[in-house]
Amino acid sequence: MGKKKKKKNTGHSDIVYSTDPDFDYDKGGAQEDTLPPQQQQLYVKREKKGRGGKEVSIVTGFVGNDEDLKDLGKELKKSLGVGGSAKEGEIVIQGEHRDKIVEILTKKGYKTKKSGG
Repeated sequence: MGKKKKKKNTGHSDIVYSTDPDFDYDKGGAQEDTLPPQQQQLYVKREKKGRGGKEVSIVTGFVGNDEDLKDLGKELKKSLGVGGSAKEGEIVIQGEHRDKIVEILTKKGYKTKKSGG
């Protein structure tokens, strides 16, 4: 028999019905403002585990909305000439490019640190 996937608990429940005529439910949640680069501390790590032996560089610690995260990921991918993705608060860059990523982010004004092995 196959394994069943459990639903993740998102920490909040969905409202099904309200009798209050003035009730205003914000479905999108609060849009997080992006901090300026000088106020952000980004961590760049290398990871190989669970990726079929392929190495990737991961940037974590970004504080801001998803659109700005995707823009930063796009800039990194373009300047390095590689693929990757930007979602769920982290940027994944294909290949081992930690030193180059730290250099690019530092030039853009971000505080960066290498982490991991």
